Amino acid sequence: MKYPLVAACAAGLLCAGAAHAESHSESNVGVFGKSGKTMGDHTYIDQNSEKAASLRKILKNITLPDGFQIELYAVVPDARDMAMAPQGTVLFVGTRKDKVWVISDRDRDGVADEVKDFAPSLEFDVPNGVQFSKDGFLYIAETNQVRVFPAAEFFYEGPDVVAVDVVAKGDLIPISEESYNHTARVVDIGPDNKLYISLGQPYNVAPPEKLELYAETGIGGIIRMERDGSNREVYTYGVRNSVGHDFHPVTGELWWTDNQVDGMGDDIPPGELNRQTAAGQHFGHPWFGGGTTRTNEYLDDTPPEGIIHPAVETTAHCADLGMAFYTGSQFPAKYENAIFSAQHGSWNRTEPCGARVMVTYIDQDGNATMEPFAEGWLNANGEYDGRPMSIEVLKDGSILVSDDYAGAIYKISYVGG
Repeated sequence: MKYPLVAACAAGLLCAGAAHAESHSESNVGVFGKSGKTMGDHTYIDQNSEKAASLRKILKNITLPDGFQIELYAVVPDARDMAMAPQGTVLFVGTRKDKVWVISDRDRDGVADEVKDFAPSLEFDVPNGVQFSKDGFLYIAETNQVRVFPAAEFFYEGPDVVAVDVVAKGDLIPISEESYNHTARVVDIGPDNKLYISLGQPYNVAPPEKLELYAETGIGGIIRMERDGSNREVYTYGVRNSVGHDFHPVTGELWWTDNQVDGMGDDIPPGELNRQTAAGQHFGHPWFGGGTTRTNEYLDDTPPEGIIHPAVETTAHCADLGMAFYTGSQFPAKYENAIFSAQHGSWNRTEPCGARVMVTYIDQDGNATMEPFAEGWLNANGEYDGRPMSIEVLKDGSILVSDDYAGAIYKISYVGG
């Protein structure tokens, strides 16, 4: 039996919103209704606090290639995945908690003027994944739900917004598979104008009795569907927990990071940056723990045929998370179409690693080489002053880096040198 799909009105998402308005209460959707909340019910984050001053001091320890500078863009609690609105007026930021933040820079000085929560009339459950379509629809992927917010860029000021189910609550994964582990979804829109959503599997190593269900539903993979939620299919198999993906701006290929198996030692298995060239490819989990390292649980089993190994094997347990292709023109030419990615930092390693921004260069044959770009959040005492999580490229060619540990977003620009 196929896993059930829930689709909005194919004729248009606003049409779907009107239909949903009659069947959902204001408390759980808020479509075209009023919750009774006021502007005063927003949570605002002080941008001129002592914390902001402390973060600026930490940034003095960050090393970058010659000609680059890093600045504090905004103080944002638990900041993770980011999406800049198409008109460039506001930045939306997901979290692993219950808020989505909206950051505005009205005077265009490169520093946030205001940070407040988005749609306080709604309840969010780990709204990690945020993504805008080119025509102005904001998609938010939660633990077990995907919603779309039409014209969010222009209706974020008040507490009530239009919210439409793309995948209704409880239908993204079977409720029996809900877990506290690997629940941060990432949503992207491909060159085919379809939604791509990563579904981390909830185990360290997925057990044999779950493999059939996971292959059917896309858990431990990346699923693809139309923007209204219809025609759901599994696009990628053999993923442990991907929290970052993007499409190559020239080839259209999907590249994505993956977090690999814990408890095998400090230096194995490696983390992964993967290149996907066709639908349905398998990338090895749970037969492989990372790279070509076999898991102990499946060591005596024969892996499926045609497994794709990573384009780049990264240092074990550094936690490669969010990534974005560089599509700007501000940085030197060698960064054109390179990948900027965040290493969140290790939790289960004798010698900590990560807490840095990496850059990956890809040659004409698709071969990839990764190296550090911004370092220093792992201080001389082996303690974390920050943990980079995701990357967003701005229209002016600078990049933003979110940090859910320090609760901040940084801006990296090229100023020459």
